[in-house]
Amino acid sequence: MNAVDSRQRGEHGSGTALVAAVILVLMVVAAGLLVVAGYVAAAHHARSAADLVALSGAAARGRGDDACGAAAVVASRNGVRLAGCSERGDSFDYVVTVTVEQPVSVRSPVLPDSVAATAHAGKLGLL
Repeated sequence: MNAVDSRQRGEHGSGTALVAAVILVLMVVAAGLLVVAGYVAAAHHARSAADLVALSGAAARGRGDDACGAAAVVASRNGVRLAGCSERGDSFDYVVTVTVEQPVSVRSPVLPDSVAATAHAGKLGLL
């Protein structure tokens, strides 16, 4: 046996270990991207739902109904939780402020279970 044969035997299987390490790193990166995508999607949905919930509350207030009650109904129909609702103003000038929470589908143990969004809607002045 010469030196070339012994060196080749010492490196036998090193390619398999390298490929396994690369695959492991790619799997960890893919899992991280999946978690980030879940939080981004939840944040987009929370912002959209907050806008819709605030608008529905303001529309109810404009009709003389309970703004927060209407906002709670619309929030539940859109799969978010109404975390806060307030009404300010009189019958001519008013603002309804809502905060909703959207649960995250792909969770991480170090990140929160839900994302929140706040929106404002109302009528200012006689338009």
